Amino acid sequence: MKTIGMLGGMSWESTASYYKAINEGIKQELGGLHSAKICMYSVDFDQIEKLQHQGNWAATAEILSAAAQSVEAGGADFLLICTNTMHKVAPEIEKAISIPLLHIADATAERLLENNIKRVGLLGTRFTMEEDFYKGRLIDKYTIDVVVPESDEQEIVHNVIYSELCLGKVTDRSRLKYLSIINELYAKGAEAVILGCTEIALLVQQKHTSVPLYDTTEIHASAAVKLAISI
Repeated sequence: MKTIGMLGGMSWESTASYYKAINEGIKQELGGLHSAKICMYSVDFDQIEKLQHQGNWAATAEILSAAAQSVEAGGADFLLICTNTMHKVAPEIEKAISIPLLHIADATAERLLENNIKRVGLLGTRFTMEEDFYKGRLIDKYTIDVVVPESDEQEIVHNVIYSELCLGKVTDRSRLKYLSIINELYAKGAEAVILGCTEIALLVQQKHTSVPLYDTTEIHASAAVKLAISI
């Protein structure tokens, strides 16, 4: 079994979901008392969040690249960045390490294509919804059409992530707002909606809507399990 490298803490709430999903996946695949071999570096998210909102992505890249190097030195065979947003600096992190990076957008796109989804809605932080580092990869590399919420709806999604979900706060009021936005994306022709922030699945699950949802935490963790047990 390969050792899975995890770059986590962004936030720790979703990193805990990753850890649980990966170990459950290994147990399901191998049975018995098997659990995942993991080397994890968990950052202080307060520092990262401040730099994000200052637009100082170069500093976040330096911090995460150094953390990724620590994960590699700890014996990881490949790396997961356990957050959608920080894939904005994935190219810098990849340059800093010699082990492969399992990109969250690639894992998600492959799942979408398996299910013949060609037009998808995207929820996430404002950075993920507005910029091209994530949706551009889906469009250019996989020819998947991406629909994002209107600007005011993006602000709602973004604020709930940082002021509630990253703090472990889950409310029915915010869930209803998200479900309304999901329905709007579906009305615009999205065949499914990507939960493109690793905390969103804490708030919205498939049981809450008939619109197909793609939980990037579950998808990324599942891809890691598959790679870890491959020969």
